[in-house]
Amino acid sequence: MTNVKGFIDADGHVVESDSELLEFLPKPFQKREDLLSFPFFPTLDGFHRQARRVADGQGRYIAKGSLKQWQEFLDDDQIAWSVLYPTAGLTFGLIRDTDWACAIAKGYNNYLYETFTKPEKRLKGMALIPLQSIPDAIEELRRAVTKLGFVGAVLPAVGLRQPFGDPKYFPVYEAAQELDALLAVHAAPTQGIGVDGFDKLIEVRTLSHGFGQMIQMTSMIYGGVFDRFPKLKIAYAEAGCGWVPYLMERMDMEYEHRSAQAPECKVLPSEHLKTGRIFIHCELEDRSIAQIAALLRDDILFCATDFPHEPRAEFRENIEKFMAREDVAAETKRKLMFENPKRMYPRALQ
Repeated sequence: MTNVKGFIDADGHVVESDSELLEFLPKPFQKREDLLSFPFFPTLDGFHRQARRVADGQGRYIAKGSLKQWQEFLDDDQIAWSVLYPTAGLTFGLIRDTDWACAIAKGYNNYLYETFTKPEKRLKGMALIPLQSIPDAIEELRRAVTKLGFVGAVLPAVGLRQPFGDPKYFPVYEAAQELDALLAVHAAPTQGIGVDGFDKLIEVRTLSHGFGQMIQMTSMIYGGVFDRFPKLKIAYAEAGCGWVPYLMERMDMEYEHRSAQAPECKVLPSEHLKTGRIFIHCELEDRSIAQIAALLRDDILFCATDFPHEPRAEFRENIEKFMAREDVAAETKRKLMFENPKRMYPRALQ
């Protein structure tokens, strides 16, 4: 790959399996093989992604994303470092059993540390924290950041009963702000966001990721999260960036008409998006990149390899096409691929 040495991958993945996680669970669950009778995490929805690819004639081998495969990827594609998110664990918000949520969060974080981030310093961890129990979520966030060296934690876009503008989450935000740790709202599951009537995956996938992010951003901005916690860093991951200009306009219009219903939000919603503390994922082919850079700022955008969910060859191809784009300034390209992830994940530099 040319001219992109040192690329920082703001969102890669591990593909965790229940059998791998089993030994890392805390007692009384540790090494209890009877737990394997049921999946550890809920499913995304009623669709089997790989079966759909095979049926459509587009099936391809999806890498396991082992430590060795990750190291080869980092070396071959000159990636400075990558931040790892879960795969099955993206459905974490759908877990109802608080005891199990606490156990699987701790087990997953132990697994991520021992298997990936401890042996390879170029791999950075994003923790699962059991938001089903706020005190336990804060305790696990502190442990993951201060003991395991993780750079932040995942906020599941879908599944929890209250959206993230609810004051119940404020102690978590206070802890994350104190730790200078990023919290990332990551899309994936689809339940309960209005797409349950679709029977085609293409329809669900078109709407699900963006809808989940819009719900959470709307709640957090109107709920005063960014007013109350002026140093908190939040990212909205894996939904592209095209939804942001639309939502910004809608929020500003509604705020001008009905600000009395959102007294915790002290300024126009778009002003929060201009502070540089809210980071937005973009696909490298997104047409809205230049628009957001002009409307808001260009140091809030980040991109991802999505490895191993996406083939390495596809990442290389996307990078080359992005570097050739004429509508995106060279400085914006540099920020998006190198500088912005450093601002997002300050703990990665420690």
